[in-house]
Formats: sequence, C-alpha cells, structure tokens
Amino acid sequence: MPSMPPIQTAPLFPVLHQHLQTLLRSLSPADWQRETICTGWTVKDVAAHLLDTSLRTIAMYRDRYVAPDSPTIGSYQELVGYLNQLNNDWVRATRRLSPAVLIDWLVQAGAEADALITALPPDEPALFSVAWAGQQVSPNWFHVAREYTERWHHQQQIRLAVGQTADLETDELYQPVLDTFMQALPFAYRDTPATVGTLLRFSVADLAGGNWFLRREQDQWRLAPTAPNQQPDTWVQINRAFAWQLLTRNLPTDVAASYINISGDEALGRNVLTMRSVMM
Repeated sequence: MPSMPPIQTAPLFPVLHQHLQTLLRSLSPADWQRETICTGWTVKDVAAHLLDTSLRTIAMYRDRYVAPDSPTIGSYQELVGYLNQLNNDWVRATRRLSPAVLIDWLVQAGAEADALITALPPDEPALFSVAWAGQQVSPNWFHVAREYTERWHHQQQIRLAVGQTADLETDELYQPVLDTFMQALPFAYRDTPATVGTLLRFSVADLAGGNWFLRREQDQWRLAPTAPNQQPDTWVQINRAFAWQLLTRNLPTDVAASYINISGDEALGRNVLTMRSVMM
C-alpha cells in the first residue's frame, strides 16, 4: 500500500484565524459564558486557551524562551498532567480579562504565531513530537498539522456552544483535520492482534477524501490513503458531524458508539472508540 503523504495545512491558518476573529466579534455577552463540551470551560475559557497557545508559540519560536520552572518530563502521563495544569492555570488567570481584551490579543498574537509555525521547514525535525501518534520524533509538517487541528477543534468547540459550526465544516477546512487525526490509528491499534494482511477501512460519509485504510503487516499496523485490489475485513463508518468529537474524545464511549457503524469484525472496529488524537 502507498504511504500517507504529508498533510498540507499551512495555507489554511490565515483562513482559520479570520473565521475566529469574525466569530468572536459576533458573540453576545451571554454567548461568552456558555458552557462548551470542554468540561469546565466556557466559550471565554476556550478563547483564552487559544490565546495561550499563540503566546507560547511566539515565546518558543521567536524568542527561544523556555520557562525556568519547566519540569523534566519522564512519561506520556507526566506530560499530559503538566499540560493540563498549565492550561488550567492560564484559564483561571484570564477569567479577569474582558472579551474585548482577549479578542485584541488574539488578533495580533494569533497572526504572529501562525506565521512562525507555517514558516518551519516541513521535513526537518519538529521541536515537539506528536506524542498521541506514538512518535518520538516528528517532521515539522506533522507538527504544523497538529497545531492546525488544535486551532480548528477549539474554535469548533466555541462554535458548537453558540450554534455556528458550519463555517469550519467545509471539506477544505475539515478534511486536513481528519487526515491528521487518523495518523493516530497505527498507534491506537498497536496492541491489537490480527492476522497479517487484515485490512480495516475507516470512512467519514459525505467527505470528498473520507477514507483511510489500516493494514496489519508483519510487525505493525500501517496507515494508507488507498488499498487497491483488496476488500476490507472490517469497515468502520463514522458520522461526519461527530467525527472530530469522537477523535478528540469529547464524547463518552457509549455515546460515541452510536455515531459509528461497523461491518465485519465488531470488536476490531470498536477499537477506534479508544483512539485519541489530542493529549489526554
């Protein structure tokens, strides 16, 4: 099977940033306080998190600054715990800021951070690996794609809370999100036994490029965009509107199961419900 090609997300950052500005400026005072599917966070909290992401990007890539109290991370779970604490500390602190201040800072910092990220040489090693895909070292293009999904899905959390999801659900903006998230499939299935040659097909309906294939090889699972001349042993069909929530683990497993349809080996297909394409 052919290997997955690099995912091209750099040209989409300015588009996503403009959508965010337009959205935030349209919100009413009540909208800012709406609860999101990000547990414990309001619309305003998620916007503040997006600002934090941009400011930390500028500090790292423009200023080469590392906080002196940054801990030594020894495991994946330690990294998750550190990031959760970092995120929650920022959100609590910025609750004293007005929405207008957040918008002003986001407009400036978001554009600068995006320019820094998208200027990275695509094939050089990234400063941070994509840990949820099981990688110790990642190319910059994958890191940039991961950053795109972060900006996309947090903005979509805001949009879901205020009933304005359509703008980010176009094939142009949504396809790269799912292409990136699906890179986690081989890692998610790493401990799943299967006969060599077993093929799984994952599909998102009504999406132009909505098929991904996972094949068991001698010592690993391998992801590819096509699987010529072979019928899948298991076919997992995922509801388009809820695919991003499934892959960012915003849905409880029993709820998520109602948005997928499995043909073939039920147990093998249901493993997708434990997959994560975010740090958690």
